[in-house]
Amino acid sequence: EVQLQASGGGLVQAGGSLRLSCAASGFTFGDYAIGWFRQAPGKEREGVSCISSGDGGTYYANSVKGRFTISSDNAKNTVYLQMNSLGPEDTAVYYCAAAPRVILSSLGTASSYVYWGQGTQVTVSS
Repeated sequence: EVQLQASGGGLVQAGGSLRLSCAASGFTFGDYAIGWFRQAPGKEREGVSCISSGDGGTYYANSVKGRFTISSDNAKNTVYLQMNSLGPEDTAVYYCAAAPRVILSSLGTASSYVYWGQGTQVTVSS
């Protein structure tokens, strides 16, 4: 059974940092892409940052480039999202998702992902 456990969300002041973790189980980690998506109230779910665990290919939304860094620890079957310089616009529920064989150009597309974890709330106060 595929399981994705997201953690690390919380309340932080603008300019602060958080690190999200997505612990995965039930599949061969290196064969999958893992993505972070977020959804704010009244908005559509958007791709934030994604990584192909096998070849290390990455995707970043324009809005987070230079601030967020995604990394993968294949030994721990865990993907991390380091979020720096957070602003109120980053407030959302963050979800991690997984899928096999996602091509690079589709890494940031939610419909490319098959498995979804529960969300973790990130709230950035101004």
